[in-house]
Amino acid sequence: MTEANDCRSALIRLHRGHARQGPGDEAFSREVLAGLPALGTSGRVADLGCGSGAGTLLLAECLQRPVIAVDLSPDFVAQLTLQATQRGLSPWITAEVADIGALAWPPASLHLLWSEGAAYNLGFARALRTWRPLVAGGGIAVVSELSWFTGNPPEPARKFWKAGYPGLGSEAENRSHARDCGFEVIDTLRLPSRAWWDNYYGPLQQRIVSLRADAGGAMRAVIAETEREMDLFARYSDSYGYTFYILRAP
Repeated sequence: MTEANDCRSALIRLHRGHARQGPGDEAFSREVLAGLPALGTSGRVADLGCGSGAGTLLLAECLQRPVIAVDLSPDFVAQLTLQATQRGLSPWITAEVADIGALAWPPASLHLLWSEGAAYNLGFARALRTWRPLVAGGGIAVVSELSWFTGNPPEPARKFWKAGYPGLGSEAENRSHARDCGFEVIDTLRLPSRAWWDNYYGPLQQRIVSLRADAGGAMRAVIAETEREMDLFARYSDSYGYTFYILRAP
């Protein structure tokens, strides 16, 4: 358990201070948000697994309505709170340290559920089953998930992700999961591979350079795994990536 905690702490340190803790792109997310069905002038909005709040800040800025942001890491929630204050968005944002798999919120209380790259913490199907009761009829869920783009992924990528994320499914499988969990699938949109490098891997590469010389055992292990992940994506990004699943609650 201590070793696992050490690696988690090293992973948080590697990502601390970055705008994103996973692949994403503000311009792409703006396009997704702009293309959603009309949300009306009221209704509760939540960003689940918000990290340091890139999605939360965008939602608050674009929608100009209250957004509840939830993440299990106090470090990332504190970073979000600071950024919200600096950008004048704190009146719209409530940030909570909580488990996105155990939210004691009223049923049908959300009109927009947003979650970028966080469903994997529960597994995609379990996340949708857990969150579906929270979304009001006619409400929208936007959930991005690492997905296979092919039914026959390259063996090195398949082996890596089988160990790192055994639940990684294809887009077709995830659309089926969404329907089984009570959602209608409106659309699926793939995050461009350049967003991985521009907004996620690029900053991580710079941080790795600054941490490598003094890295302890846990940090060395986290760096090695991260570099392996980046190398695989450089070779096989046509086979997998993040897909945004745009879902409606009937």
